[in-house]
Amino acid sequence: MRWRPTALAIAMGLSFSGAALAQSTVGSIFGQAPTASGETVVVSNTSGFSREVPVDSTGRYRVDHLPVGTYTVTLKQNGTVVSTHDNAYVSSGGAAGVDFASASTNATQLSSVTVTANALPSIDVTNVNSSTVITAADLKRLPVAHSAEAIALLSPNTTSGSGFFTGTSGQSLVSFGGSSVSENSYYVNGYNVGEPYKNLGGFQLPYGAIEQQETLTGGYDAKYGRSDGGVINQVGKRGTNDWHFGGQVSWQPRSFEGTPTNYRYGNPSIPASSSLVNYAPAPNAPGSLRQYRNDNKEWQTIYSAYVGGPLIKDKLYLFLAGETTKTQGTNVETIDNGKVQDFHDKETKFYGKLDWNITDSNVLELTALRNNTSLGAGSTYDFDYDTLQKGAFSSKNDVTKDNAQFYIGHFTSYITDAATLSITAGKAHFQDPVEYGNTSPLPFISRGTNATLPDGSHPTNAQTNTSWTSPGAKNSTRGLRVDFDYKLGDHDLLAGIDNMYYRAIDQGPNQQNPFNPAVNYYWRYLAGGEVQKREIGWATSMTMSQKAYYLQDNWQVASNVYLSIGLRNDRFTNYNDLSKAFVDEKNQWEPRIGASWDVFGDSSFKVYGNAGRYYLALPNNAAERAANRSTYLTTNYSYTSIDPVTGIPQGLTQLGPTTSPDGETGAPKDPLQVAARNLKPEYLDEFIVGFDKKLGDHWVYGAKAMWRELKAAIDDECSPSQIATKMTSMGLDPSLYSNSLYGASYCRLFNPGRTNNMLVVSDDGSKSVLVPMTLKDWGFDRGAVRKYGSLNLYLEHPFDGKWYGRVDYTFTRGFGNTEGQVRSDFGQEDISKTEDWDSWQLMDGQYGEFANVRKHQIRFRGSYEISPEWLVSGTLLVQSGMPRECLGYFGPLTQGPGGYLPGGANDPTGYNNSGTGNYHWCNGQRVTPGSNGHTPWTELVNFGVHYRPAFADHKLGFNLDVFNALNQQRALQTDPSFPNSFNRLNNTIYVNTNYQQPLFTTPPRTVRFSVTYDY
Repeated sequence: MRWRPTALAIAMGLSFSGAALAQSTVGSIFGQAPTASGETVVVSNTSGFSREVPVDSTGRYRVDHLPVGTYTVTLKQNGTVVSTHDNAYVSSGGAAGVDFASASTNATQLSSVTVTANALPSIDVTNVNSSTVITAADLKRLPVAHSAEAIALLSPNTTSGSGFFTGTSGQSLVSFGGSSVSENSYYVNGYNVGEPYKNLGGFQLPYGAIEQQETLTGGYDAKYGRSDGGVINQVGKRGTNDWHFGGQVSWQPRSFEGTPTNYRYGNPSIPASSSLVNYAPAPNAPGSLRQYRNDNKEWQTIYSAYVGGPLIKDKLYLFLAGETTKTQGTNVETIDNGKVQDFHDKETKFYGKLDWNITDSNVLELTALRNNTSLGAGSTYDFDYDTLQKGAFSSKNDVTKDNAQFYIGHFTSYITDAATLSITAGKAHFQDPVEYGNTSPLPFISRGTNATLPDGSHPTNAQTNTSWTSPGAKNSTRGLRVDFDYKLGDHDLLAGIDNMYYRAIDQGPNQQNPFNPAVNYYWRYLAGGEVQKREIGWATSMTMSQKAYYLQDNWQVASNVYLSIGLRNDRFTNYNDLSKAFVDEKNQWEPRIGASWDVFGDSSFKVYGNAGRYYLALPNNAAERAANRSTYLTTNYSYTSIDPVTGIPQGLTQLGPTTSPDGETGAPKDPLQVAARNLKPEYLDEFIVGFDKKLGDHWVYGAKAMWRELKAAIDDECSPSQIATKMTSMGLDPSLYSNSLYGASYCRLFNPGRTNNMLVVSDDGSKSVLVPMTLKDWGFDRGAVRKYGSLNLYLEHPFDGKWYGRVDYTFTRGFGNTEGQVRSDFGQEDISKTEDWDSWQLMDGQYGEFANVRKHQIRFRGSYEISPEWLVSGTLLVQSGMPRECLGYFGPLTQGPGGYLPGGANDPTGYNNSGTGNYHWCNGQRVTPGSNGHTPWTELVNFGVHYRPAFADHKLGFNLDVFNALNQQRALQTDPSFPNSFNRLNNTIYVNTNYQQPLFTTPPRTVRFSVTYDY
């Protein structure tokens, strides 16, 4: 394929990225024609699709509900062709402008010239949304990694999430507009393909099957919801009236990869000793090697192929695509672990699509998508940090699998020129088993801080797994949406329903060893000659439903003024393992309004704005531990000896009764007690204003300002003593309600900052009471706050047959005390059940900057066609750093001894099991996020060189892509833990020598070679 014929398609697809209908797979074509009688416009594509609409009395026309792709647009007068424009590209939710204002009976077709009067397509002045559309042609040109998230990062108001969180294929996730990485939606051909349990990431098309990806960063209308972050919407390719086939082989060699930087221990300053606590460095010499990473390289090979064409010309079409990615590499662990893995991953994707033009007015699309992932297969060996060499075989690796299948049907009926009915239905099945490489029947052996034996050794055995995944773990989804569109004069009226259902089976960890079912516990050695038996498990099942309906009016108020007015109503219901609802949020009203002003009336300058409310549902994971049966039992023993082989303590004497730190005894939880009775869902309000303007015949520029404010959040609190104090003030005796307060519902879902009505039941079950807990009752000084503002400026040169370029500068500010459903600083992905809000002490000092906000961002993407055979391209992403944090023990050091645990480390919530401390206090000082500085700026440069020789009719391609060409490896996130451990025997806090050292860095330079063939 030559580059030149795609020029106008790229210009129309990219120049004015704005329209965004989250799950949309259709778009529009609009324009102006000379005013004359008997005029019609026909739009048609190579998949047998054709629609004809009249031109109105003002010379305007618009054709909606067009499947994504490239169209021929023809102007007719009394049935005679007057003019034809080729290569009009329709993007999902967008509108392509095609004008016939200068048409004549012998008009020249655009396909025969580079760019004529339509060098810049008209701005879609009926678009009030915010998105970026990247087409299949762009993906062939731009040096972009093969993931939906890498494509999404080309859009303003996006950042890569913390390295702690990964998606279904192990890829990094994306934050949109300051929201957490679990607050996004993923769609393929109109169906939700998000990871169904925690909503971390989503499933994606084979790279070569992507017709386009729309990345929505805000401002969508009432048809769509269930996201207060962003949306990644992929539309797959379809067959045409011509058979096409092709394939690609890509190779990313290990030898061309930059050498990963090693991680070393730092030299944090040691505070002066106080009368309460002594400080000492942790037993790791500053500057010594913490993790040898020079050998942590990998190679990757990708094989892909496709075929598409007509089964029945003009009637029935087929498109099939497959892709297999094989990755092999090495991972040397830290010096504390002393292990190295040789691993190989494999991911296979399949995509199939049938398009059936039943009649000229009825179209049926069927999609099948399969994604099978296997991560981590291989072996683990000992690693000698003195010689930096691999040692003896240790065990086979655990293999994590994720298998997903989707089946999607989409029916469209063009009932009349004014009425269109669209129905999308789908179902999906997910299996995520783990194949365990270590088959040891022994229980896991752990040790607490300072649990060292008299001879200096640590008890251990051959078991490496702390918990197990049920072999029957799986998820499923099903969905239905119906949309009806009716045009009435200047009004485009829409109404519809949007329903999704989720089921999770045997999700979560358990302690039962599949190789020895009698072992459902592990041993943890403590200081002072004690050992603790821990029985932990909450593998369980749950379901949820999400239902919505909406009304929308897109109103052409005047020839140059357009309004989009909508109202959406969502209902979210989460059920526990006994199929009882514990959250049922009804009547979540979401108003959306947008306006667009065509300033000069010629679609060359648009000023727009919108405002909307967006609700977010709780995923199934919210029920795990919070609402479902769960077990966390601990029993302490003294012991006389330790088996040297199994590590199991001998000569046990029980010390006290078996207890549960959070009241998790395996008993069912009362669904009325696990969440505030007046719980509200998470939601935010968003406001956007901006403009797009042509600059001469070759440029376009614009600006957009966004403001987002979180209005309600959901998390869990774990402060039953605060509820008890309020009950006492109400004249109630909390001791009569101890089972309810401190039992199975120890931690409860609530809305931070609102008055939460908490239900507690008396121990004899005879009575219950609603306890209204205010912000003051919990001890918090403020409620949930997340505010985000941004200003984006851009300048773009649409592809003119020679080159394309776009540059964005984005200034952002984000501040508050609630990142969202997860915590990035130490990688907690318990959705809406983070350590935030568990107690007021954990929130003291948390108000500050957010991990997902980069104050300054510069983006560039572009390509230059040197000749019909040669093309070069590049991308650039420059970002300021992430706010650093400091986590430690609570409170000032001058505090009285009564405020400290025995030995000196202050931990009012009892969370310092690891000894590190999770409070926003360091060395007796309150340290808010961002006040401790930021990680370095990063400048990531990617470039590509592409050669399509004329001797192969430009169907054969050779490509070279280089990622992080400067081999810049800078810290993306650093360790926030100031203390490493606390020794109660000598009253000493050991300072973490990994404090502020890198947890994650930018990946080293990689080089990708590929050969493609497209027939």
